[in-house]
Amino acid sequence: MKLAIGNDHVAIEMKLEIMQYLREKGMEIIDIGTNDPKRFHYPISGYKVGKMVANKEVDGGILICGTGVGISLAANKVKGVRACVCSEPYSAKLSRQHNNSNIIAFGARVIGIEMAKMIVDEWLAAEYEGGRHQIRIDMISEIEQAGSLRANDMG
Repeated sequence: MKLAIGNDHVAIEMKLEIMQYLREKGMEIIDIGTNDPKRFHYPISGYKVGKMVANKEVDGGILICGTGVGISLAANKVKGVRACVCSEPYSAKLSRQHNNSNIIAFGARVIGIEMAKMIVDEWLAAEYEGGRHQIRIDMISEIEQAGSLRANDMG
């Protein structure tokens, strides 16, 4: 599996630990973030990882900033990206199973490294279930493409 990982200046240490953890599991990791502790704007990493995921250059992405929120918002502006911020493993698992998330995000100021590893493990182990969830994914894609939902979709 090939993953892109992006971060800002707040999340350097956590990114490096997650990269090592995943490489030890045999994964190929592409570092898109910063290793410089000077201020780095997280939208840059969020966008770059989002583009790589959307263009299918990688199998998925991991984003880390202070909270995970800002960097995931930037990634979600890229068409085809479904980035979810998770602070615990259950949401990470369901984000993949129900929402077919292709990027996971979390906050270096919110969780510790062991929780981050558990989140990543659950996310990577989960598989999209399709079925009843596909209607919602299609609706999200419609909003992304057209900027709205058809009136009959709004029940």
